Amino acid sequence: MQSRAVWPLLALAVILIVDGIISPNFYDIRIVEGRLFGNLIDILYRAVPTALVALGMAVVIGTKGIDLSVGSIAAISGAIIAWRIQAGDPHGLVLVWALAAAAVCGAWNGALVAGLGIQPIIATLILMVSGRGIGMMVNLFYGGTDPSFQSAFLQGLSTGSVLYVPTRLFVFTGLFLLLWVLIRRTALGLFVEATGGNAAASNIAGVNARLIAFVAYVICGLMAGWAGVILTADTHTSDPVSVALYIELDAILAVVIGGGSLAGGRIYLGMTVIGALVIQTLTTSILISGLPPEYNLIIKALVVLFVLVLQSDKARQGIAAALWRRVRQ
Repeated sequence: MQSRAVWPLLALAVILIVDGIISPNFYDIRIVEGRLFGNLIDILYRAVPTALVALGMAVVIGTKGIDLSVGSIAAISGAIIAWRIQAGDPHGLVLVWALAAAAVCGAWNGALVAGLGIQPIIATLILMVSGRGIGMMVNLFYGGTDPSFQSAFLQGLSTGSVLYVPTRLFVFTGLFLLLWVLIRRTALGLFVEATGGNAAASNIAGVNARLIAFVAYVICGLMAGWAGVILTADTHTSDPVSVALYIELDAILAVVIGGGSLAGGRIYLGMTVIGALVIQTLTTSILISGLPPEYNLIIKALVVLFVLVLQSDKARQGIAAALWRRVRQ
């Protein structure tokens, strides 16, 4: 019960059980037009963008940083896609352009934080505020405010299916495994956690803490760029104002629900994904429950608060002590 994995998994299981009680057909999965459909598939499908952003956020938080600009980076990536498709670029190259723009945004944040020593919340707030405006300016380059496009390649990555399974799940699995290998099978993960634990001590030990923080922000930018690709290809429209709106908040919540600490020093990739699933499952649960929309965010906040309280060592010790005193009486 001391494992960090217990409480997020228990929360996910409880929410799914409640869903089964509310909706007896909740677990039904069927094949429609050559693709799996059902609530469970929908949860996995819709959790992908948040999980991608959360994985990048987990790396940045591991360095004791934070990135509030991930939603804006996703919006910029989407605008780049529409722009370059309108310009007639090959669609494979368009994907490269979008991810390159996201990497540049991550490098900008990294330069401000690692290079100039600006506080992460302030440094990334700059791009958070300006990024969606940059996306709208990109749209205006070719006279569109919310331009649409058609791309069998990009839309296949987002809304297509392979062997009845949504393609974006394969994309996510590949990116997760790549990041896992990078963090857990190379020295980078150790350096990131060392930087977050104690940057000064890491420098003394020979670790370039500034370079590691810079790389972390580039990785976060790339993951946000992939989320932007998925979301933009889903709607085949560049909409910098609303795409990935507030996704940074869900990403931070997913990291914390997964056992991560804003104090840095630890990265939990697998549990971060579970955190993203908890958030998306809760969102789906509220929708199928038939509750009025104005209650949605309140219930979501209360459930998230409950999970975080259960993860707190002090809260668990206090609850255990109170129960023990009642038993003794």
